[in-house]
Amino acid sequence: MKKLRLLLLPFSVLYGLVTAVRNVFYNKGIFSSVRFSVPVIAVGNLSTGGTGKTPQTEYLIRLLSPLYNVAVLSRGYGRKTNGYILADENADAHMLGDEPFQFYTKFKQHINVAVDANRVEGITNLLKLSPVPDVILLDDAYQHRKVKAGFYILLTAYGDIYADDFILPAGNLRESRAGAKRAGVIVVTKCPPNISAEEQDAIKKRLNPESGQKVFFSCIAYDDLVYSQSTTTTAAEIKSQPKVLVAGIAKPEPFYKHLHQEGDVVKTYPDHHDFTETEIKELIQLSETKPIVTTEKDYMRLNGRVPQDRLFYLPIMSRFVNGSDDFDKTILNYVERSTRNSRLH
Repeated sequence: MKKLRLLLLPFSVLYGLVTAVRNVFYNKGIFSSVRFSVPVIAVGNLSTGGTGKTPQTEYLIRLLSPLYNVAVLSRGYGRKTNGYILADENADAHMLGDEPFQFYTKFKQHINVAVDANRVEGITNLLKLSPVPDVILLDDAYQHRKVKAGFYILLTAYGDIYADDFILPAGNLRESRAGAKRAGVIVVTKCPPNISAEEQDAIKKRLNPESGQKVFFSCIAYDDLVYSQSTTTTAAEIKSQPKVLVAGIAKPEPFYKHLHQEGDVVKTYPDHHDFTETEIKELIQLSETKPIVTTEKDYMRLNGRVPQDRLFYLPIMSRFVNGSDDFDKTILNYVERSTRNSRLH
């Protein structure tokens, strides 16, 4: 693997040069960025996938929606549609993509969810809604420089932090580590719940944040229950029985580790996988003798295609290791300040 990386380094240098020039052009105003009057928070990463953007976005929804009219805008990766779509009762994963459909399914009573690869047009359309959103969350938009977000949340996964990585294709970074300077806060995700203060300090030193840039540590918290269309059962109970574990996410190992027991069938697919009819038939056959337990994101694509009473999903949440008060205060202060400023103008 190291030899292959060395062979790919020249291509990484070229790719890094292109992205660096692009960022300089945006920073200098040669390429234009649109800034909107409403608070816009962009959630994303420097690397490709697997940093926990979905639970972090859901955390922000839970934090902000009791206080503000929140809208979430995503590109809608993997959807079978184009252009701007505002989620409604006719929406599904093929229309929106699995992650936006998950946001809509869970929070449709409290927020608006839309998809558009052109984030400028997407925000422009959201601002035509009545009532107008008070705050817009941009999912997976750290590199989308055509919109100038008011606040950037940069995610990096524990054990795979961007400070130790290379630019594509030798590594997994979409742009150089210098891109971290745009972040208001950095969240190290998927940490062990008991990560020590000493290890946190060591990671902060490797990240070398800018002055005033806060670093937070979060872990994945699994629900105590697994859910199907019509019933629930405890995660402990379903863990104890033979089952089919299905995951089509970037890094499924923690999901497997949490539920796997000897005798389970494990089916792994690529991230955002669009299940074929052959694969669905195989899962239907397996579900005749074992329940299927999948991730919440995969459930959005499997629901309605395999027996609903045999299909369960395990929700996850993002939880801050040292408590969430400081993070919450940082986000709420930004939104309150930006909202107040927009009213003055």
